[in-house]
Amino acid sequence: MSALNVELFGPFDGPPVLALHGLTGHGKRWADLADALPHARIVAPDLLGHGFSRWTPPWSIEAQVLALCEVVDEHIDGPVVVVAHSYGCALAMHLSRLIGERIRSFVLLDPAMGLDPQMMGDVAIDTMAHHDYPDEAAAREGKLCESWAELDPGILDREISDHLINVGDRVNWRIHPGMVVATWSELARPFTLPPTGIPVDVVQAMRVQPPYFTAEFRAALAEQQGDLLTVIEEDCGHMVPFARAELTAELVAKALARN
Repeated sequence: MSALNVELFGPFDGPPVLALHGLTGHGKRWADLADALPHARIVAPDLLGHGFSRWTPPWSIEAQVLALCEVVDEHIDGPVVVVAHSYGCALAMHLSRLIGERIRSFVLLDPAMGLDPQMMGDVAIDTMAHHDYPDEAAAREGKLCESWAELDPGILDREISDHLINVGDRVNWRIHPGMVVATWSELARPFTLPPTGIPVDVVQAMRVQPPYFTAEFRAALAEQQGDLLTVIEEDCGHMVPFARAELTAELVAKALARN
């Protein structure tokens, strides 16, 4: 059995989609995608240190990817479309270096990798100082100060119901705070490219400045993938799977329809 808890949506024999959430997320965030694509088999794990998956270290990219390989072996037959958000995109790229022959297409939603080390160090320090909240209202306000403010309020209500837990006399998202600090370091590692020959659709959130989808990664992808790369620039914040749910579903459906 995998170290990862896996949320499964859709028919067992549907065309498979591996859905990878970002840092501090969880697999249930892909429920709307599953509703939009009821014919597909959505395999949506909680990453290590997240949700109901194993919380003990290591939390490195290598550890995450090995756990994801187990998920693929257990739940997916045949070629798979990988849709990923943020840090999940970095994991998707590393995963493709191990099982590239099993991946038919990528949909990358505001990918985050190869980020500025100084910025990641500063964010890690901030995480250590503010890793939990006194109550639900403060947790809600924390999300609204991020890019969740542009989303339907019901989405944040659902996130609180699914993912907020009591930790002593305070609350936090269902994540290990040490994992979050460690992962900011992982995001400063150089980006990894997928194998050639695999279509890649990217949605860049243009309100994210400085961008998570760096100019360097974009240029390297374009040079390697050529016509197999499509980049869509959207006027939205980082939570692309929610902010552009219809577009996400359209891109995944297009990827599933490719030969």
